[in-house]
Amino acid sequence: MSAALNYHQQPQIRHVLNHDIMHCTAEGVTGNHLFSGRALGISEPSDIIQLHPDLEYLWRDITAHYRRIGLHHCRQVIWNLELSQLARHTGYKPSVFYYGPHEYRNWGDHAWLETVEYINSKNNFMQLARQLGIDVPATHCFDSVMEITTEWLDRFVYPCYLKAAISVSGVGIYRCETPQQLQQSLTCFEAGVPVQIQEEVIADSFLNMQYQVVGKQLRRLAVSEQILDGFAHQGNRFPASFEPWESIEPMAEWLKQNGIKGIFAFDVAVSQTPNGLRFPAIECNPRFNGASYPTLIANKMGISQWCSINLSTSFNKLSQIDLQDIEYDEQTGEGVILVNWGTILVGKLMLLIAGPTAYQQELIARLKARLNPST
Repeated sequence: MSAALNYHQQPQIRHVLNHDIMHCTAEGVTGNHLFSGRALGISEPSDIIQLHPDLEYLWRDITAHYRRIGLHHCRQVIWNLELSQLARHTGYKPSVFYYGPHEYRNWGDHAWLETVEYINSKNNFMQLARQLGIDVPATHCFDSVMEITTEWLDRFVYPCYLKAAISVSGVGIYRCETPQQLQQSLTCFEAGVPVQIQEEVIADSFLNMQYQVVGKQLRRLAVSEQILDGFAHQGNRFPASFEPWESIEPMAEWLKQNGIKGIFAFDVAVSQTPNGLRFPAIECNPRFNGASYPTLIANKMGISQWCSINLSTSFNKLSQIDLQDIEYDEQTGEGVILVNWGTILVGKLMLLIAGPTAYQQELIARLKARLNPST
């Protein structure tokens, strides 16, 4: 990971990678316990990685795939996800998906934790954005759903979105076209849960804007366009049509100054208005996100055009997947790279497809057929 994360401009930093998401993800999603595997592709040979023990069964196949395509990675594996490992290895720093209370107890960076927990609230994000003069959608923030009385319902502009102040992967977001729908959606939350009511932003697309803190420096990592299915993230496409860094940079600087580490990202809308383009910021993800892994792999491999996509499959073994003639080729700079490979145990994969847009679409169609040959 060190070379990719530091752009080869910093002394080699060794990491213990533990990218388990179970402490900070929506409950009940099949296969979430297998996501630690996607950190393998962003690792460096000098790193140590922690993987769920169920993934050991797939190790030979995924390392053979990475060897064929020329993607180097670490081979020191700890087959458990105990966070105590983060502080056990002298000379190594932690690389985690999300730096929360569980990670803090094993590493002890209070400023990092405090900043992550503050900005992880959509309500705090809106408050800070207004203080910094950042364009955001019209949003009403409430400390509790109980504050939204009947009198409030007629004050909002419809359609609007009811959002939990703290949510993951689109869970806890409801589109409401009428006061009656909003009132019904409010019953989905327990009393005391902080929420916000946000105007609907008519957007041509949504951007994922990633930053990275390396040492004391803030760096722009990448802007990609989100591929969405409803509110749920399905993939990303790079490069994006726009790179409005200036729209969000004051907050990125604030987060760096207040102690955030590693990678974090913003969701930003691209909206055409009578007065020109608008780039309202929707939220901050103070952590790695679905776009981080293909982005870092693409950087390591020198891939300048790619998309990532989540696909389902009828297979549950990597050895069953036919990548013949579509696997990434270093000579052409095109082809398929397995990113989130461990989830094949539950019939899911996330892949990076390198190459021009037309080629990406062609390969996605071929992949769908190969991953589900009986349909």
